[in-house]
Amino acid sequence: MPGVTTFDKHREDYEAWFAANPQAYEAELRAVRALLPEAGNGLEIGVGSGRFAAPLGIRYGVEPSRAMREKARERGIKVIKGVAEALPFGEQEFDFALMVTTICFLDDMDLAFGEVLRVLKPDGCFIIGFVDRESPLGKFYQARKAKSTFYKEATFFSVDELIIHLKEAGFRRFTFRQTLFRPLQEISASEPVKEGHGEGSFVAIKATP
Repeated sequence: MPGVTTFDKHREDYEAWFAANPQAYEAELRAVRALLPEAGNGLEIGVGSGRFAAPLGIRYGVEPSRAMREKARERGIKVIKGVAEALPFGEQEFDFALMVTTICFLDDMDLAFGEVLRVLKPDGCFIIGFVDRESPLGKFYQARKAKSTFYKEATFFSVDELIIHLKEAGFRRFTFRQTLFRPLQEISASEPVKEGHGEGSFVAIKATP
């Protein structure tokens, strides 16, 4: 998984982004929360420092970075070392799975999505939160990725590309939410969360088999 060492070395820089962009962070949380089941046993894959799992009430996480696992545990998450392509769980253990800004660091998206489907219950769902490559923020990150601490080794994707991979894995029904309609530096108040995609830079997809 690209960037694991980077996240180990720069955990505080990662945490600083959330402190510097509280309104954007809150909008992303609301977009993801709008698609989460109201109840059930959930897993965040690439849980990081627990910035999403903790406020969303997700108890379990998988994370390859030691520094990030430590921080997530401080936030009350039960974290297991692992990667998306080889989830350390049995079949049909979870009601839902979540990835937020994890897809751009995967080694093998198709293998990872197959693993997600394997650990989900038959009526489970998979929620992905990510920055759309075709959005203003996605283009901004791509143009500067060579100088970025975290995105230097990242691969960005469009909504259409993700839908293709999700369908190949066996997911058939999709629901969308979007937010971050302005540049980060201009977000000083609550950003709306809307249905669909194509306008907001941050997109959340709910996929079900």
